[in-house]
Amino acid sequence: MMLMASRVLVIVATGDREKALAGLMYAKNASKYGWVEDVKLILFGPSERLAAEDEEVGGRVRELSHLHPYACKAVSDRYETSERLRELGVEVEYVGSIVSRFIKEGYTPLVW
Repeated sequence: MMLMASRVLVIVATGDREKALAGLMYAKNASKYGWVEDVKLILFGPSERLAAEDEEVGGRVRELSHLHPYACKAVSDRYETSERLRELGVEVEYVGSIVSRFIKEGYTPLVW
């Protein structure tokens, strides 16, 4: 049996504060404690506005800047949150191809 490298792509898409915090906590702990080989983080949809507007969520995102998180530019431009997300250490890019690339590279998407 072939074992795959354990790499996860945490996608936080929810606008629900508690769910978003849970996803961010998983990303933090998976990276900190080495539960998996590598962790990537993407904010998508309502979570982008939440990170920009909620102090605690934004702080958690800032704490994860070492993971080089991404947010979707199409969404953040619509919400007018692109600049705030950049201030939190998030790379604001069109993420469709980025998500697809990570999946092709063997990352397992986990969506909150």
